[in-house]
Amino acid sequence: MGGGGQQTDRITGTNGRFGTYTWEEVQKHTKFGDQWIVVERKVYNVSQWVKRHPGGLRIIGHYAGEDATEAFTAFHPDLQLVRKYMKPLLIGELEASEPSQDCQKNAALVEDFRALREHLEAEGCFKTQPLFFILHLGHILLLEAIALMLVWCFGTGWINTAIVAVLMATAQSQAGWLQHDFGHLSVCKTSRWNHLVHKFVIGHLKGASAGWWNHRHFQHHAKPNVFKKDPDVNMLNAFVVGKVQPVEYGVKKIKHLPYNHQHKYFFFIGPPLLIPVYFQFQIFHNMILHGLWVDLAWCISYYVRYFLCYTQFYGVFWAVILFNFVRFMESHWFVWVTQMSHIPMNIDYEKHQDWLSMQLVATCNIEQSPFNDWFSGHLNFQIEHHLFPTMPRHNYWRAAPHARALCDKYGVKYQEKTLYGAFADIIRSLEKSGELWLDAYLNK
Repeated sequence: MGGGGQQTDRITGTNGRFGTYTWEEVQKHTKFGDQWIVVERKVYNVSQWVKRHPGGLRIIGHYAGEDATEAFTAFHPDLQLVRKYMKPLLIGELEASEPSQDCQKNAALVEDFRALREHLEAEGCFKTQPLFFILHLGHILLLEAIALMLVWCFGTGWINTAIVAVLMATAQSQAGWLQHDFGHLSVCKTSRWNHLVHKFVIGHLKGASAGWWNHRHFQHHAKPNVFKKDPDVNMLNAFVVGKVQPVEYGVKKIKHLPYNHQHKYFFFIGPPLLIPVYFQFQIFHNMILHGLWVDLAWCISYYVRYFLCYTQFYGVFWAVILFNFVRFMESHWFVWVTQMSHIPMNIDYEKHQDWLSMQLVATCNIEQSPFNDWFSGHLNFQIEHHLFPTMPRHNYWRAAPHARALCDKYGVKYQEKTLYGAFADIIRSLEKSGELWLDAYLNK
């Protein structure tokens, strides 16, 4: 600890002392049970707080020993409120001689990105248009109502059932984008209302868990495409992704599946199974394991509503078949949209980059059109969404030119693709990773 003991009377941390620290000292506290972070040059001991963090246990741990200022700003719409909760965790600050950024980050880039955020806030880009989300919710409920009316009026024939399934899958996919908005606290004025409505949308409209989603998705945003930190690149040994992992697996002679053919079997075990099998199991396992009983109640309300509506027409067996077919179609939609901006991008271990650079190497945009905006829930603006996760999605287009200009200034690559090109890149990147694995497996 540096020579800050004389400041103890001015402010006191959880351990009864206030000090000044070097980055070297901060970076010693990275293990579970002993974790420090730096926010706005202040040093916080979050070792115990991680267990109560609303964003989940692991997300703060991913920044242990690091400067978390940019992530702190990105995730919290009400910074003053969060700072109040952080006061008891404060143990000191960086020594005056220490830079504000760790790991040799570009201080000018960090400062310009902060200025960009302030400019966008002043321009009103973080203000929500309630009518947009009301209409979006309305069209989801309308799709569900039309599906039920079609069964009521025209029966359970194959053609009518196929139309009903498409309408229901569309409603489920669009509800997925809507819960994503509330989960990121980008709709309501207060976090409390965002969390409440999020539970309703993801629980009652989709049959999933807000707590499970928060724990998983915020990690993805905090460290996108970073092995051991982003759960979205944990492929459970079914796939190898990027350029580093395939070679690593090949050298170690790891062969759970023939990865050189992963771009082929992706069509059979990727999009079809993610939601109806893997997510379905993980959601219920997570709710029960962690005692998320409120989430479980909302989730059960979805299943009660669905089966009350459809078993009277189809019976239990065929209602279950219809349910899983809808999940099957929704899963394809979800996988292609969410992976088109990430799987073809750089996937690697932690590199300790600044927020802008870290997000840009892991994300790309898809060209704008009314269809692409609706189809992807505005995640065709994946770059802007990752840079400013609390920004309402109807304002991404306003932020995009400014983000591109800042990237051009510092030579950070800003990628934009066609929708078809982005889909094709998923397969091309899997094929390339498979070839890297095979070469390492046979020759290294």
